[in-house]
Amino acid sequence: MMLDLSICILTLQAKDLLRDCLRSIGEHTRTVPYEIIVVDNNSQDGTVEMLRDEFLGVRLIVNDHNAGYSRANNQALQAGCGKYALLLNPDTVVLSGALDRLTQFMEAHPDAGIVGPKVLNRDGTLQKQCRRSYATPWDLFCYFSGLATLFPRSPLFARYLMTYMDENVTHKADAVSGSCMLIRREVIAQIGLLDERFFAYQEDTDYCFRAKQAGWDVYYYPQAQITHYASQGGSRVQPFRSIFEWHKSYWLYYRGTLVYWLIDYAFFSPLCRTPDAPNCR
Repeated sequence: MMLDLSICILTLQAKDLLRDCLRSIGEHTRTVPYEIIVVDNNSQDGTVEMLRDEFLGVRLIVNDHNAGYSRANNQALQAGCGKYALLLNPDTVVLSGALDRLTQFMEAHPDAGIVGPKVLNRDGTLQKQCRRSYATPWDLFCYFSGLATLFPRSPLFARYLMTYMDENVTHKADAVSGSCMLIRREVIAQIGLLDERFFAYQEDTDYCFRAKQAGWDVYYYPQAQITHYASQGGSRVQPFRSIFEWHKSYWLYYRGTLVYWLIDYAFFSPLCRTPDAPNCR
């Protein structure tokens, strides 16, 4: 029998955060039948033992190496049997009713292929990367030059992070954050799995782009909310690998366009080390 929801969590060296994440799912998910699939990318902090001792209902896949974000999540997507698949980071806390509401939104909107919640920082402010437009050279210039910050309500200057849109109103977006992204199973059947050339970063933008190309809509739905402790997973324990993969993923996505060179130049700016830096996880 098909469940409503397969929750797919990739983890690396995030035992305590993962425990909090799993507990929040159990405490705040009331109506939707779900399964949880955790893929461990060779953690050495006791994550596997913790899961086997404390969360017997979780389906566990253990890799003997760091397989990367896309490949490991694909393992979970293939193992799941839910009508909908949720990609969820281990450094998140699900708030009251969030997964119920996301699933209900999908049921009510057959045009929606992907939906993302309102993602909050630990201080309760909006994590602006949770809804995005595709970045043009102009958008990146405005972002890194500070024009988007100076004119956050301007569609001309602030298009990339969509700060001109009310954060409390549901709307379509070009992409939502892979830290919490609900995908309709028909989308996976139609466009396939995550592109495994993206080891980390930009795979969520690429997947949303492919879904939209196939005729599906992508939605930001703020009535569902999570907290995301950004960059508290594998990237924090492998900083140099994380930087390398950041550049590689942007190169793969933009493939030599002017956009990539703008990003690559701006990466060394302090602006890119803020909590809202592109695709921070």
